[in-house]
Amino acid sequence: MKFYKYLTVAAVAISMTACSDSNSDEPNSGDESSEKEVALKNAAEQYVDYTVLPTYKAMADAAVELQSLSHDIRSKFAAGTLTSADVAAAGEAWRRARKSWELSEAFLFGPANTHNIDPHIDSWPLDKAAMETLLGDIRAGKPWSLENNGGYGLIGFHSVEYLLFELTPDGNSSLTHSTAYTAEELEYLCAVTDDLCQQCVCLEACWAGTDAISSEKQDILEEADLDYNETYGWEMKNAGRGGSRFKTYQEVAEEIIQGCIDIADEVGNTKIGRPHFGASEQDRNYIESPYSLNSIEDFVDNIISIRNSYCGANGATASISDYVKKHDAALDTRVRKAIDDAIAAIQAIPEPFDKSAGSEAAGKAVTATGTDLADILGEVSTLITRN
Repeated sequence: MKFYKYLTVAAVAISMTACSDSNSDEPNSGDESSEKEVALKNAAEQYVDYTVLPTYKAMADAAVELQSLSHDIRSKFAAGTLTSADVAAAGEAWRRARKSWELSEAFLFGPANTHNIDPHIDSWPLDKAAMETLLGDIRAGKPWSLENNGGYGLIGFHSVEYLLFELTPDGNSSLTHSTAYTAEELEYLCAVTDDLCQQCVCLEACWAGTDAISSEKQDILEEADLDYNETYGWEMKNAGRGGSRFKTYQEVAEEIIQGCIDIADEVGNTKIGRPHFGASEQDRNYIESPYSLNSIEDFVDNIISIRNSYCGANGATASISDYVKKHDAALDTRVRKAIDDAIAAIQAIPEPFDKSAGSEAAGKAVTATGTDLADILGEVSTLITRN
């Protein structure tokens, strides 16, 4: 659930695979718990290396590019050479960063949660009244900063989205990239893309370790004083060792599946369900990514993040799906079908979502995702705990 807090500034599509069909037997020590730990250790290692790290690297790479292109927009505007193609290029970088972020939402535990990076970069809807007040302060030459004058409702992905995309007059299906900015808007754009870039790089560093990211990204963290010296991926891969918060690989698997349950519930019952059922104007306007017409893609990518977490991605050869399949093949089949069904139900909702949120298709997606998929993932959690 997204929410607003006052800010303390400190922070691509990747190739997907279908669920792994590998079901190789792990060495059997005669101790079922040890066999379980070996299987879940393999799944955890592949999850970190093939799902999480590539996703966060792609997001950080795109965010660095977005930052650079946003500063180019400001420079070209000042020089009188800005074109719609320049704005469109930044918009495409935004889409790549956004896609990777949505593909990460099944793992919003860990650093994204403990450092408040999730609400920091992905609160919505945009607080346009607060943004206009801030722009007025900039225009008047008043001292300002995102830290002192901002809140989660006017920073992050959706503030950048608002400034880079513009709906055509019919507001139905087409986008333009206007160059009709003010100098104050572009000062604000650069500030929020700087901040977004820092937070995205921070997430990559927290999982991979600062030493494992590029020197350019290390410089970004140093300049922002945003290095938490954390290696969450290492901790997941080394459960039971000194320095890891996880005592067993069962705990790791439970964390992964709970992340999947949480985002299935959020997509179904909040992202789609709140505007679908909402009686108030506030609920009906609770639309994610409306300015870029990216809502449905956001929702689908969230469910793909569940598939990647459960089945593996990018050529992974071990997954939680393998473990479930070994102990309850029928459940594994049902999980994979529920994921596919949720994706299909969401894809049946037409864009723009703000005009179709109350549709029958949206109602079906609420059930397929927020109830059916979330419930069956709960069965997976129970199996992992029990077996």
